Amino acid sequence: MPINIPDRLPAVELLKKENIFVMGAMRALAQDIRPLRLALLNLMPLKIDTETDLVRVLSNSPLQVELDLIGLKSHTPKHTPIEHIHEFYIDFDEIRSRRYDGLIVTGAPVEHLRFEEVSYWEELTQIFDWAKTHVTAGMFICWSAQAALYYYYGVEKYPLEKKMFGIFEHTLNTPLDPLFRGFDDVFYAPHSRYTEVKREDIEKVAALDILSESKEAGVYIVRAREGREIFITGHSEYAPETLNNEYKRDLAKKLPIEIPRSYYRGDNPNNPPLVRWRSHANLLFQNWLNYLVYQITPYHIGAIR
Repeated sequence: MPINIPDRLPAVELLKKENIFVMGAMRALAQDIRPLRLALLNLMPLKIDTETDLVRVLSNSPLQVELDLIGLKSHTPKHTPIEHIHEFYIDFDEIRSRRYDGLIVTGAPVEHLRFEEVSYWEELTQIFDWAKTHVTAGMFICWSAQAALYYYYGVEKYPLEKKMFGIFEHTLNTPLDPLFRGFDDVFYAPHSRYTEVKREDIEKVAALDILSESKEAGVYIVRAREGREIFITGHSEYAPETLNNEYKRDLAKKLPIEIPRSYYRGDNPNNPPLVRWRSHANLLFQNWLNYLVYQITPYHIGAIR
């Protein structure tokens, strides 16, 4: 996909080395089409890694996309250079009046807190409210999926006895849904979380549909508003080494952590990971962009409601 991102964003050079096509702003201006406008609210601590992961999976479609990186005024990142934030991120206040074809909100390492205890909860809920009227389709990943399900629909999260950590097998409840075109009957996705949402709570909400789940990892993808809201409890966008980096980080901190399930070859952390989720991730994001954003968003972006 010709994905239009700032020329100096670190993801550009990283993804070019992977032979993934990204388009700088100057070249995009020469194309006489209306690109999709996406906003990415990146709540992850390693923001450059997350930007790269998401640009990677958004770069597998013939659609042109403009990507705005949104920051929070109520939270200062500790693990990303502040110069990077100042150069590439826009405060939410600057885009309140704008409309977007799609919004992606990432996970965040704040699962141990009640939602209302999160320092930026008030600003985040303002963005959730804004998205209802200014965004055609929203995708919420991991913690933000739990946060949005709670804020929009009153679905609680629950602590797990141990971290849901590894690569898990998933099945489809609605295999003919456009979001899953090209999917196999069984597919894999990474999970890395300490909390969960429960099937029985979601089933009590008529507005919600469980599209995909896992016997081990539980609910995976939930839909609302005919696909205008998609909640994903895992991390299909993760790069091959991400779980390995998390595992080694937790070991170094002497945290109680198990080897990620079904991740390393032979379940040996001295071996490289066995990547089994890349095709699913590409299909998931391509289908979301095509069927749930491009096919339903109005041509005149000001008409989004």
